[in-house]
Amino acid sequence: MEYWETFINSFSSYGNYIWNEITFKTEHWYINYFWMLTAFSLLVWGLEVIFPWRKNQSLFRKDFWLDAGYMYFNFYIFNLIIFVAFSETTKSIVGDIIPGGFDSMILYDTKQLPYGWQLIIFFVSLDFIQWFTHRMLHRFDFLWRFHKVHHSVEEMGFAAHLRYHWMENVVYSPMKYIIMMIIGNFNPQDAFIVYYVSIAIGHLNHANINLSYGPLKYILNNPKMHIWHHAHDLPQSRRYGVNFGISLSIWDYLFGTAYIPKDGRDIKLGFDGLVKFPKRFLSQIMYPFYKTKE
Repeated sequence: MEYWETFINSFSSYGNYIWNEITFKTEHWYINYFWMLTAFSLLVWGLEVIFPWRKNQSLFRKDFWLDAGYMYFNFYIFNLIIFVAFSETTKSIVGDIIPGGFDSMILYDTKQLPYGWQLIIFFVSLDFIQWFTHRMLHRFDFLWRFHKVHHSVEEMGFAAHLRYHWMENVVYSPMKYIIMMIIGNFNPQDAFIVYYVSIAIGHLNHANINLSYGPLKYILNNPKMHIWHHAHDLPQSRRYGVNFGISLSIWDYLFGTAYIPKDGRDIKLGFDGLVKFPKRFLSQIMYPFYKTKE
């Protein structure tokens, strides 16, 4: 009951936090995820308008508004709430099981390092954890059923970045939180900087923009690489997917999952059976919980 109360209280306290962000009543103006997400979205959308890669693609592409709904639901409401609730509950449980709690599990206290290095380690470590988890979403059928929601995108645009099933947060959050606490004693308030960078790169990865970053493409994920992650047609040897990088592409080059055979501007997106996949938000959310004939 104690853990349940902690979990529920995290939701209620975060509800107040959400309202304060929307109404500009947060203590620090720069830690405002709602308006940050809105500003980044409008900026990248503007770049799509000015520098479109697929010039025949409509400004309000197919499922534009569906993806916009997913974007706010997943990143702002569900993702952050689940992360906060899970974090508070996990700290409580670990504190009861292990003397000293997470502090006793830290392998290296990164607070001994300069602030800039703390952020770099935080960002790189978190991205590797997400890359590894992303591979698991493709490798195991049970997880793939949830990840299909993200791959149901048929026309790529910035908002497709956050079209995913909320259950993915249940997979990602435990790994991110527990492992990050083990490999470094990071300041929670630093998370907003990493969030901002990740959202900016993620929006650009899915945007209808002809961008590859030149030589930096071997480090940073980009639209010309990520489009192949959504490709409908891949060789049998790549049947479990390619280009799993979230913000960084370096993991794919290091572990042999990078794949850019040609210009992917006009390739077909999705997966086999996409024509029968639900098209509405609630139907897509419920799809993985029902056994259907693939």
